[in-house]
Amino acid sequence: MDATESIENHRTRVGALKREKTRIRLIESALGVFADKGADAPTIDDFIAAAGVARGTFYNYFRTTAELLSAVAGESSDEVLAVIDPLVRAIDDPAQRVVVGSRLYMSMAVRYPLWGAFITRVGTKRGSRGRLLDEYLTRDLQHALDAGRFDVADVVVARDIALGSIMYGIETLLSGDAPADYAEQSMYALMRAFGIGAKEARKLAFAPIADPPAPRGAIFERVDVPADQGDTGFQTQQKR
Repeated sequence: MDATESIENHRTRVGALKREKTRIRLIESALGVFADKGADAPTIDDFIAAAGVARGTFYNYFRTTAELLSAVAGESSDEVLAVIDPLVRAIDDPAQRVVVGSRLYMSMAVRYPLWGAFITRVGTKRGSRGRLLDEYLTRDLQHALDAGRFDVADVVVARDIALGSIMYGIETLLSGDAPADYAEQSMYALMRAFGIGAKEARKLAFAPIADPPAPRGAIFERVDVPADQGDTGFQTQQKR
């Protein structure tokens, strides 16, 4: 490789890193805008102001606000699932998997309340359909149905019931009005709805669960101290 080619390769790498850094800045800033204003109210001006970029820069990465919303919702949720699913897959009982995965996802929303508020504002259509939450939850529900653990006619029905419990549960937890054992009560009710007996449903719902590590990735890698350690939960570090 001659000197000219080496310089060109270096420029290409630097350019790619710069583009990814700008994309991450847009996604980070958009999370707060969407959590504050909802999924449909923000305009492109809101995002370029929050990120401190030019309008043309925005269009280099996203054609519409809906495209940006999809990227933020999907990537942030997938980062959470990346640390939750290994804990879930370590469990043999598919019914217990559903409970643990659901409780951990809800606990992450409380741990990072700005993300939790965002994920409930955008809803399941944008926040979970076709993403890892949908995939992993459907996987465990199907296993539970195949094993005869749940008495539900179709996995799609079971998925929608479970997703509703998770998303509305996050909203209730963040409202400050939920009892201390709200997540456990919610999972108890879900297990009963899926045909599990009262005694076993309580055992499944209230069993101790592991504390997952902090999510890492384009969004969560810049998160400061979580809410359960006295911070606001999804504060980003000093802007670059």
